[in-house]
Amino acid sequence: MTERVIRPIGSRLDDELRGMDNLELPLTPRRDRLAAIWAGLWPKLAAIGLALLVWQLVVWAGFRPVYVLPGPLVVLERLAADLAGSDLLRATAITLQRAVIGFSLALLIGTALGLAIVRSLRLRTAVASLITGLQTMPSIAWFPLAILLFGLTETAIMFVVVLGAAPSIANGLIYGVDHIPRVLLRAGTVLGARGVARYRYVIFPAALPSFVGGLKQGWAFAWRSLMAGELLVIIAAVPSIGVRLQFAREFSDAPGLLSTMIIILLIGILVDLVVFGTLDRAIRRRWGLLEI
Repeated sequence: MTERVIRPIGSRLDDELRGMDNLELPLTPRRDRLAAIWAGLWPKLAAIGLALLVWQLVVWAGFRPVYVLPGPLVVLERLAADLAGSDLLRATAITLQRAVIGFSLALLIGTALGLAIVRSLRLRTAVASLITGLQTMPSIAWFPLAILLFGLTETAIMFVVVLGAAPSIANGLIYGVDHIPRVLLRAGTVLGARGVARYRYVIFPAALPSFVGGLKQGWAFAWRSLMAGELLVIIAAVPSIGVRLQFAREFSDAPGLLSTMIIILLIGILVDLVVFGTLDRAIRRRWGLLEI
């Protein structure tokens, strides 16, 4: 006859708690940092290599003469030569300065507008559709008015950059607030979160993922608006990436034109990876969607 071993209640409770602690363990073993970096890097390198191969095949196919569409090797050599000089670096610095100033203004205006709309039902009824309409309006359509109002100045460029980015930022905040679960708002109220504290500890953290999505979209609109502005509004003695594009087109400098376009593409990719990618990972880690 088998004896039944009776274990103390405290011992069984410890085993159960120990089993629950195992839920905190990662589902898969953590990889080495270098292996993780390589796992995220090699698909990007493969995509770049594939794009260069397709580009070279188009050149070999004779789609256009080589002085109109040069091969990737010629363009990359021109890019290396431009980077070795100071003109491209100065033009890039001026363009990035405009982008940071314009996006910062759009962030302030868009955030303030979004907060005002989510707090007032009447204001939402009045201007919510207008903001969406402004977001869908092509940025290039604003430049005739901007040049008429401000002339060929920095202000004209900033005017269009802000109009291009602010509606997306405001809509991202509005969308995020609208989709906060009601149970979170009720819990915050029960715990005493009212007034500014309600926005600081409940509403804004819950709306943050959608808000960051609006920031990312706003940056895309701001960057495209800035490039269009620098092509149209050329200020004397002020170099920029857009000015280099325009001059390369006028002088039929195809390698210079394509190398400048590569710079524009690289800046967009780096901003997405470094700024918005870091924000996205931080938010997902905070919400328990990534391993710490």
